[in-house]
Amino acid sequence: MTKQPQLSFWQIWNMCFGFMGIQFGFALQNANVSRIFQTLGADYNNMTLLWVAAPITGLVVQPIVGYFSDRTWGKLGRRRPYFLYGALLSTAALFVMPNSPSLWIAAGTLWILDASINVSMEPFRALVGDVLPPEQRGFGYAMQSFFIGIGAVVASALPWMMTNWFDVSNTADAGAIPESVKLSFYAGGLIFLAAVSWTVFTTKEYAPEEMASFFEDSADESATSDTSPAEASTYTRRGVTWLLVGLIATLVIDTFSDILDRNLYILSLGIAVFGLCQLAASRLITAGKTDHGFVTVLHDLFNMPGPMRKLAAVQFFSWFPLFAMWTSTTAAVTSYHFNTTDPTSGAYNQGADWVGLLFSTYNVVAMLFAILIPIMVRKMGLKRSHMVNLFCGGLGFISFVIIQDPFFLLVSMVGVGMAWASILSLPYALLSTVIPYQKMGLFMGIFNFFIVLPQILAASILGIIVGQLFGGEPVYALVVGGVSMLIAGLLTMRVEQPE
Repeated sequence: MTKQPQLSFWQIWNMCFGFMGIQFGFALQNANVSRIFQTLGADYNNMTLLWVAAPITGLVVQPIVGYFSDRTWGKLGRRRPYFLYGALLSTAALFVMPNSPSLWIAAGTLWILDASINVSMEPFRALVGDVLPPEQRGFGYAMQSFFIGIGAVVASALPWMMTNWFDVSNTADAGAIPESVKLSFYAGGLIFLAAVSWTVFTTKEYAPEEMASFFEDSADESATSDTSPAEASTYTRRGVTWLLVGLIATLVIDTFSDILDRNLYILSLGIAVFGLCQLAASRLITAGKTDHGFVTVLHDLFNMPGPMRKLAAVQFFSWFPLFAMWTSTTAAVTSYHFNTTDPTSGAYNQGADWVGLLFSTYNVVAMLFAILIPIMVRKMGLKRSHMVNLFCGGLGFISFVIIQDPFFLLVSMVGVGMAWASILSLPYALLSTVIPYQKMGLFMGIFNFFIVLPQILAASILGIIVGQLFGGEPVYALVVGGVSMLIAGLLTMRVEQPE
C-alpha cells in the first residue's frame, strides 16, 4: 500500500480557502433571513416553519451529492465540479434574496440558496478525507473551521459595517429590505464565488487509481456489505410501520389542531415520507436493483459503523441549539434586550444589527479557537476536548436569559464560539478514520442527517415549547438549546477515541 503524501501548509490553505466563501453564504443567511422574513410580514411564531427549508434541503441534497461525487471523475476531478456549480447557483440566489417582493418568494429563494450551498459544502468535507493522510486530517478540519470563522465574522457584520462605516441606511419603508442588507448580500455572493473558484483551480485531487493504492489494504475491512435481496421484506415492514406512525400522527394533529401547533405537521409528514422511502427501496430491491443509489443510501444509513452511530447522537444534540440560535436570536435580543417587536422601529434595527455583531463575535472566537484545538486535543484527547467545548457553548446559551445588558452578551458568545469551532472539526476528524474511503462522500452526507434531523425537530417543537412553557418569549428558545448542548457534551464520552 502506498502512503498518502503529506501536504504543505499552503496546499492545505488553498484546499480549505473555499470554505470561507461558503460560510459567507451561510452567515448572511443565518444573521439576516429572520430579519427579511419579519420585514416581509412573518410572525415569529411561524418563523420556524419558514426556516425548515434549510434542514430539509440539506437532508436531501448532501447524501445525493456525496453519492455522485464518490463516483465522479473528470477534468475538474472528483469533488471540485460540485464546488464550482454550487457556488454559481448560490451567488445567483444571494443576489435575489434581498430583492424578494413577498414573504413566500423569500422563503422559496431560501430553499434554492440552501440547496446550492449544500452542493458546494458537502464535497469539501469529503475532500479532506480524500487528500490528507490521517495524521493531517485534524489540522485540515481545523483549517476549515478557521476559514469558516473568517467568512462568518465578516459576513455577519456586513450590514453593521455598511451602516457604520459607509453610511448606508439600515432602515426602510414597511415591507422593504434596507439597503445595508441588500449590499451585504451582493458583496457576499461575489466573495462566495471568488473563494470557491480559488480552491477549484489551486487544488489537486488524486485519480481513482491513486486512491485505490493508498487504501488497498484497508478497503475490504472498512467497506460496508452490499444490500441483499432478502432485505426487501425488512424494508417493507419498516416502511409500513413508519408510514402508519406518520399518518396517525398527522391525523391526531389535525384533529386537535386547536391545541397542537401546526409546525408538528413537519415532523409527522417527515416520518411518513421516511416510511415511503423504505417502501420504494423495497420495490427496487425486489426488482433486482440492489446497487441503486437510493437503496445504497438507505442501506448505509442502517449499517453505519459503530463509532459513527455514537457520533450521530452527539451531533443531534449539538445542532438543535444552533438552529434555535439562528432562528430565535434576532427575536430574542430585540424583544428581551431592546424591548421592541416592531421591525420598522429604530430600536428593532439597532437590535438586529447587534445580533449581527454577536454572530460575528462567536465566529471570531471560533476562528481563533480553531488554532488552539489541536493543542487542546494533545492535552485532553478528542472526546474530552469536545465535551468541554460543548459545555462552554451550553452555558453561553443559557446565560442569555440571565444577562440584561446586551453588551455583555458578547461574553455569552465566547462560549458559543468555542463550541462552534469544536463542532466543525472534532466530529469530522473522528468520523474520517472510521468510514471507507470509497464512500467518504456518501457517509459524510449521511452524517449530515444528524445535523438536519435536530433542526427539523426544532422547527417542529421549539415554537410549541416556548409558547406553552415560557409564554412565547423567544429568549427561552436559547435556554432550551443550551440544555441540549450540555446533553451533547455528556454523550461525547460514549464515543470511542482513536489513537
